[in-house]
Amino acid sequence: MKKILCAGIGAIGGAVSSLLGGWDAGAVTLLIFMGVDYLSGLVVAGVFHASPKSGGGALESRAGFKGLCRKGMIVLFVLIAARLDMLLGTNYIRDGVIIGFCANELLSVVENAGLMGLPLPGAVMSAVDVLAGKGENERHE
Repeated sequence: MKKILCAGIGAIGGAVSSLLGGWDAGAVTLLIFMGVDYLSGLVVAGVFHASPKSGGGALESRAGFKGLCRKGMIVLFVLIAARLDMLLGTNYIRDGVIIGFCANELLSVVENAGLMGLPLPGAVMSAVDVLAGKGENERHE
């Protein structure tokens, strides 16, 4: 039974990896960033009760499910980008999508660290604001 289960999990993992364009450093990095972002969001809500995504800032199953759905959409975008690369005979669309989503996940992790009260340098917070599309005026209002 153990061999059948391991073979099944391996086959599913191989199929998913193939659909996503391979299991390389970009895919691993994106999945790590997604996991760190999700876990840091759970800590912000569960421990610090400071989540802007739930009513009282505390853990909320609906907000957590929405976060998982967003992570699922990121994986689907990587799938689409990998298929576009195959269709067009290129090898940079998937990488560009992965890099973009890695940057987005990194921004979210930094924001979560700020919500936890971690003292972040002003330059880092300014960069987060710029990358998140907020102007200097919006941040101080």
